[in-house]
Amino acid sequence: MRKSTLEEVAAAAGVSKMTASRALRGVADVSKETREKVLLAAERLSYVGNRLALSLSSQRTNLVAVVVPSMSNIVFPEVLAGISAGLEGSGMQAVFGISDYDTAKEHTIIRDMLSWQPSAIVVTGLDQPQETVRMLQNAAIPVIQIMDLDGTPIDFNVGLSHGKAGEDMARALLAAGRRRFGYIGSALNRDLRACKRKAGFERVLNENGLGFVEQQIDDAFSSIALGKHLTQQMLAPAPNLDCIYYSNDDMATGGLFACMELGGSALGDILIAGFNGLDLALALPARIATSRSPRRTIGETAGKLAREAVAAGQPSPQKVFSFVPEITGVSALHPSRL
Repeated sequence: MRKSTLEEVAAAAGVSKMTASRALRGVADVSKETREKVLLAAERLSYVGNRLALSLSSQRTNLVAVVVPSMSNIVFPEVLAGISAGLEGSGMQAVFGISDYDTAKEHTIIRDMLSWQPSAIVVTGLDQPQETVRMLQNAAIPVIQIMDLDGTPIDFNVGLSHGKAGEDMARALLAAGRRRFGYIGSALNRDLRACKRKAGFERVLNENGLGFVEQQIDDAFSSIALGKHLTQQMLAPAPNLDCIYYSNDDMATGGLFACMELGGSALGDILIAGFNGLDLALALPARIATSRSPRRTIGETAGKLAREAVAAGQPSPQKVFSFVPEITGVSALHPSRL
């Protein structure tokens, strides 16, 4: 069966071939009425454009490359949903790669994505090795680094300070009367944002003459099962803790399940605290403390930045977009426990 051509779409819409091409690419100077006519004609003719040919002629595709470290929990799917919402109506399309918190893999993914001639690239974090930074600096497209503010951005930066997030949670827990802290984390040698939260939390404890009474850190990636296992190990000798801070809510959820199985004082006296503010935490049979990260808003802001930078042909004067997570679920100890 023969494919429809751009010439046929243009003829059906009553416009020139160039106008039809610009309308299909979502170029800003094409009127809404003309764009709708061209899109309707393309739909009737089942026309599918050749993006490769367009990229060869314009040196850019309509793609926005996105690199995230994981899809194992809801955090980064929500970021991607936000990016997609930010790009909606622009004719631009997000494509993504997963680095598994591996900087060498991230470098390869970024190199391959840049070979596709994307209009912009969104990268998670600010801790890329120097060779990756140089590659992004030489890309000559908007580079938007997301989810972290603790570092030096290449171009645009949309996120939150994980060091401060850890500090703020520690201060909130101290204000609620917690004094005997444990820490449970995973893959801190790769998940540098979790490492920054731990450092910030510990910094505030040290300022108050405290530290972690017990720590359990595993090299595996975070999961509910791992959080439960490490909590069981920590509580087996029954240390005198009144709070356990976890690298994220997945791990904290596992910790809550471990405390529920142990029952008694473990469930009643130990506050479980995590990070991310996953909706899952709202459905748990007991409350956990958490810092709710505005991940969808971060993604949507990044998508709009990419869209506006490409449409305007010049960078936004605002380079850094900072957000603060909301702390919830921090409960005060009963006076008899202070």
